Parts: sequence; structure tokens; C-alpha cells
Amino acid sequence: MIRPDLSLPLPDDITAAHFIGIGGSGMSGLAGMFLDRGIRVSGSDRSDSAALQALAARGADVHVGHDAANLPADADTVIHTGAIWPENPEFLLAKERGLHVIHRSQALHWLIGGRRLVSVAGAHGKTTSTGMIVTALRALAENPTFVNGGVIADLGVSSGTGSDELFVIEADESDGTFLLYDTAIALITNVDPDHLDHWGTRDAFYDAFVRFGDEAREAVVISSDDPGARRVSESLRHPRIVTFGEDAAADVRVTDIVTDGPVSFALTYAGETRTAHLAVPGAHNAINAAGAVAVLTTLGHGFEESLRAVEAFGGTVRRFELHGVERGVSVYDDYAHHPTEVAAALAAARTVVGDGRLIAIQQPHTYSRTQAMYREFAEVLEQFADHTVMLDVYGAREDPVPGVTGALVSGAFADPSHVHFVADWQEAADYTASVARAGDYVITLGCGDVYRIIPQVLRALSGTAPGDGA
Repeated sequence: MIRPDLSLPLPDDITAAHFIGIGGSGMSGLAGMFLDRGIRVSGSDRSDSAALQALAARGADVHVGHDAANLPADADTVIHTGAIWPENPEFLLAKERGLHVIHRSQALHWLIGGRRLVSVAGAHGKTTSTGMIVTALRALAENPTFVNGGVIADLGVSSGTGSDELFVIEADESDGTFLLYDTAIALITNVDPDHLDHWGTRDAFYDAFVRFGDEAREAVVISSDDPGARRVSESLRHPRIVTFGEDAAADVRVTDIVTDGPVSFALTYAGETRTAHLAVPGAHNAINAAGAVAVLTTLGHGFEESLRAVEAFGGTVRRFELHGVERGVSVYDDYAHHPTEVAAALAAARTVVGDGRLIAIQQPHTYSRTQAMYREFAEVLEQFADHTVMLDVYGAREDPVPGVTGALVSGAFADPSHVHFVADWQEAADYTASVARAGDYVITLGCGDVYRIIPQVLRALSGTAPGDGA
């Protein structure tokens, strides 16, 4: 793992950019925006993907696997994620050549330039909130540039180049890079301490959000309900703070949430109350919608028109996304990778599953988070899922930690009959199919590559072997 050095100078001009790790949702989106600017783009990733193929179709020179030979002779800037290792051959060669070598957040900073920036940060809900704001702005006849952490279902992309002064981003607090940008309006969805491997202490995590909010040039929009956000609010010195949530004192207040299917609720702002119905389920999405409306009204749009624009939001990819139905069993995928997110995803699924059961396939993400939160994961999975199939840890950028496996989480269940740990994916898929019955929802959970097990689950449900053409 390479920690970003945010002190490095940005290039004045970029004519040829090489992306190490170009296939990720964030990196592929950035690469696409560089192509929009007429910049030559090349890049590599460890495996092929639809994102790589799409970039290649647009003229990017992409490679599967990392090799020094992938770095073009004319590249002047190399952009990387924090997930690569210092020994990456392309990274080492770029350093040897004396090229500009910058973190993806710095590349985004370069792209933003001096535009009016809306930055969305928080431990949970930021991808959905960013998607709500972007799609609503487009419905309100704005044309913002945007970079989101996930594909916006209505648009089919995670990023796009607009024509007006607005720029909307999902800002990353995990490594401190959300403090890099010159933000005009900061949206803080919640402040649930995470990524303490970077921040060290909870106090440092909270302090970073205080700085993020106070440095916003125009306004900070922040949850009134989340305990961490309330703690941050108490320390803010910003002259314009807009709150949202169910709290009676919230500036944009949510009431009357009904979660029987796609969520409905009432929203009150400046003495006006309107009702709304979302296309996406879950009480948490009513709260996300309130935050998005708060941002839109802060940007100068009317309350009623802002709410109607958010109401039409169709969701983001990997957020309770249906992949198929076999034998009456619906198989969904969700990006949830923190106990709070897992609880929210399963609670939302509970509102629409009816008489069926929820079977979670959980892939713990990173050894550090699993080691710190395995009890919390076990607690929420046992509370909200009827049964859990536990996979092994997706290490991402981290080296393995002895004793930290999926079995650590499954072993913390109060009732062992509610969980089954299995490291082999085919065995996990077969086991899931053996316990699922018509009307159940199977939900893969995690921000690693757990979604790749879904074809195996669907084949196992249909009784079709991989070689049978299913």
C-alpha cells in the first residue's frame, strides 16, 4: 500500500496520463474524464473487466497485469491508487524517469480546477447521496461534472464531464484526501469512526471532519441524527450550517417514514411539508434524500422542485442490485462493508422480502477492519439476516494477519446454527442453494469481489454445472 503524498506539486499541464489500477470504479471514471479532455490515456490493472474494455473502446491503451513495459515512453504523468505496492514495476519506472507521480485524489483535484465544488463525505451513504444530487441536478436542468464511487443506475456511469460550473464528488475520508479539495458545499452524511488504521484514533477521525466542514467556502450540510455527526457539529465554527434528519430541530426534517416496500416519508423545510416516495427501499435512503435536498436548496433550488428531482433517483450499482432469480430465489448484491452499512442494507431488504428469508453472503473487507469489528459484524448479521454464509477476508491492500479470517466473524455468533463459514466459493454457492427456498433473498455483502460469486450461486440454484452453458 502507498500512502498518498498530498504535498507533491500538481503538473501545470498533462498530455499523456498512465493509470496504475485503471479498472477500479473511481480510477476508470477519472480515466474517462481525462479522455474527455483530449488527453492520451494508458493504464493497467491486475485483471480484465468491463471498465477496461470500455476504456479501450474509447481509445485508451490498457493492459492486464502490471509490467514496466506498460508505461508509454511519452507519458508525462502517472496516476495511482493507494492500493498498489511500492514495488509495482510501473510505479518504480515512473519514479526513475522523474515523471509526475500523483495519487488519484490529486488527479481529481487537477480536474476540478476552480469549479464550484460539492463534496460528499461520510462513513456511509455517500455514494447514494452523491448519486441523488447528481441525478437531481440534471433533472433541474443543471449539467454538473461529477465523480462518484459507484455507477449511477440512471446514467450508467460513475463519472461524467458537464458543461456548467458545478462539480460534485464523493470525497474519500479513508486516507485524508477529502481535505485536499477546495470545497464550496460540504455534505457530511455521518461520522462513524472507520479507517483507524490511517487516522490512529477516533479523536483524529472526528477532527478531520471538523476541518472538512469548517473549510467549506459556502456551507456545511450535516446529519442531525448520527451521534458522530452531532459531535462534529458541536465543534464546527462555520457561519452556515444546515442540518437534516429526523431530529425535531433539523433544518430539513424527515418524518412519517414508511418502509413497506420502496420508502415513503414526509419532508419539512422552512415551514413547508411535502410527501415523497423513492424508488429505492430503506429508511436510510429517506435520510439520504433529506441530505440531498438540503444540498440542492443550499445551491439555490426550490424545496418542492428539489424533492421531486431527488424522488426520481433510481439507485446506484452494487446498492441492493438484483442480479437474477432462480427457483424463486432472488439474488442481490450490496456494497455494504461496515457493520452499520450491513445493518442498513439488510433492514432495507427486510421491508421488501415479504414472507421470505434473508440469506447473507458476507465477505469481510480488510484484515484491520475485520480484526477491529468482527464482533459488531456478527451481531448485526445475526440480528438482521436469517442465515449467513461467511466467506474469507478480502485483504485488498493489506497483508494477511494470523488468525484473522472469516471464521473469526462466524465464531462470534451467539447461535452457531445461524452461520456457516466456508472459504471455497463453489462450496459456498452450493451450500447457499441447499438452504434457500422460494421467496428468499440471497444478498452478497462486501466492497471486495464478492459479487463475482453471484453466477455460481445462480447456477447452483438452477442445478446447472458451470460447463452446461448456464
